[in-house]
Amino acid sequence: MKSKLLLLILFTIGFNSITSAQLNDYKYIIVPKKFDAYKTENKHLTSTKIKHLFVQKGFSAVYDDALPEDLSKNRCLGLLVNLVDNSSMFSTKTTLVLKDCQSLEVFKTVEGKSKIKEFKAAYSEAIEKAFVSIKELPYQYTPKKQPIKAEEPLTVSFKNDVKSIEEKPKKSKVVIQEATQENQSFKTVEPVASTIEKKQEVMESKPITSDLLYAQPTENGYQLIDSTPKVVLKLISTSMDNVFMIGGHGAGNGLVFKKNDKWFLESTENGEKKLTELNIKF
Repeated sequence: MKSKLLLLILFTIGFNSITSAQLNDYKYIIVPKKFDAYKTENKHLTSTKIKHLFVQKGFSAVYDDALPEDLSKNRCLGLLVNLVDNSSMFSTKTTLVLKDCQSLEVFKTVEGKSKIKEFKAAYSEAIEKAFVSIKELPYQYTPKKQPIKAEEPLTVSFKNDVKSIEEKPKKSKVVIQEATQENQSFKTVEPVASTIEKKQEVMESKPITSDLLYAQPTENGYQLIDSTPKVVLKLISTSMDNVFMIGGHGAGNGLVFKKNDKWFLESTENGEKKLTELNIKF
């Protein structure tokens, strides 16, 4: 019982860490004035309620018809929130779904429920209960770092740099430039002879590629096998799409999840978190 409770706590902490890291990539939350589930704007004050909750949490929430200049130029700075209404005759049921600029689902809340008969109060309560999934997550916008593009590859070689210590180094001139181009002076600097006798070689780095793993369905998830074939990992399904716990004897603690169409393994080794990209074929 204790081991199951510990596993649940580790899963919750790990899942919250992954989810909050995903949300931190986005500067804005875009709230439609009319959700797909309704024919009129701000029905039951749903748009107003959702925008208020996101602002209260610390997000920069904006309506879809009043986008800031940077968001208008770069739609990928924000997440679009959609309200899924699964209400029945006897209860109001709502779920919030966050999607990126490519309409890919980034986060989905739990379903909030209310049995209040008055619509405005019922939707307000149901949305608040669904928003609990987001309310418990730490959030702070962290802009993505843009990769530095190198115009040309730089090749370094030490092949002819090291010479015998018996060879007398040649004198070289160093230009010392003054304030004006007309006045320049030169002085000779004797370079210090090298005491290194062995030649140095340049080490080449090779890209690390991960082996292709094949996913086979099991009763509670999947097992990943390599080309041997050998079972490498066992994945246990969770309530979240594309998020699995690691199972199996001696597997340790960790999660396998999908982000930006890539699969990752997050595990803990010697008290430090380790993130490994996996090449999985389902």
